[in-house]
Amino acid sequence: MMTLLDQYFERLLPVIEADLREALRPPANFPPLFYRMLDYHMGWVDENGLPTQSAGGKRLRPVLCLLVCEAVCGTYQPARPAAAAVELIHNFSLVHDDIQDRSPTRRGRPTLWSIWGEKQAINSGDALFALAHLAIPRLSDDTQRALTAEMLEVLDETCLELTRGQYLDMSFETDAVVGIEDYLDMVAGKTAALLGASAHLGALAGGADQPTRSHYRSFGENLGMAFQVLDDILDIWGDPTVTGKEAAIDIYQRKKSLPVLYALGHSPELRKQYADAHPFDKASVAQVIQLLEDNGARQYAENLARQYTEQTLAHLEAANPEGEAGQALRDLVYQLLRRER
Repeated sequence: MMTLLDQYFERLLPVIEADLREALRPPANFPPLFYRMLDYHMGWVDENGLPTQSAGGKRLRPVLCLLVCEAVCGTYQPARPAAAAVELIHNFSLVHDDIQDRSPTRRGRPTLWSIWGEKQAINSGDALFALAHLAIPRLSDDTQRALTAEMLEVLDETCLELTRGQYLDMSFETDAVVGIEDYLDMVAGKTAALLGASAHLGALAGGADQPTRSHYRSFGENLGMAFQVLDDILDIWGDPTVTGKEAAIDIYQRKKSLPVLYALGHSPELRKQYADAHPFDKASVAQVIQLLEDNGARQYAENLARQYTEQTLAHLEAANPEGEAGQALRDLVYQLLRRER
């Protein structure tokens, strides 16, 4: 039996896909490969330009934007341009992240840069960035110029936060010491900012007043923080048969996730292990996990995830979402923050 949230996803995803395709509809004078690369990344075609059923992502951010709008004013329609824009911004960031991280695959397929090269991938990411900004005025009613300008300002501020978060993330790769506050600041820019903007734009499109918009933005930001902390926990202690990921892959790769950063500040033995250049094997990973638990890293991370979850729900209730869309927002929080994967 489908849940209310499932019903919303079933109803909204075709709308989102239609708007994204309209936003990426190529002009007559553009080289065909230019837009084929964009369509490939969005999951619509294969590298030869043939239609495919490949996954293009969960579309969580545009769904969040549309749900908030409907919870404010009773219909999601006014938020459609903003929803398309936030999804395009998300994908712009993914294209560039894949290049910077040297990632060979995304969503089970070769990344854009690994097929067409870094130069073309950078250009494609730039195109998605520009098309995101064009999506709002192109899809909006001409009478909503003031609203369009305000939405574009929110989008630009968020893009700056995304690039700040990515800068911090890349700098951590070479920094000898990374503090927990530094890490959380990175997550606030790289993960939470766009979720906050998605909710903010939905409230703005729905005509919410300033205090309500602020609560929705804080709701989205705290949702992003809670989601990332929970992800850090599951990457180490999650069941691989449920998560679909290799057990403790973050530790094998020596990633400085939240539990690791906490334990590094409390365990000289762990600091010594992480300073050793030798690759971790199964036995050393098991030892690291034991050190994390002995030093309270798991409990610390779980407590922090709980705090962010409580703030997420508090801001959502303060925003007073109405109708079935309001209930779907609550269900979305439960699905994302009570998950085992």
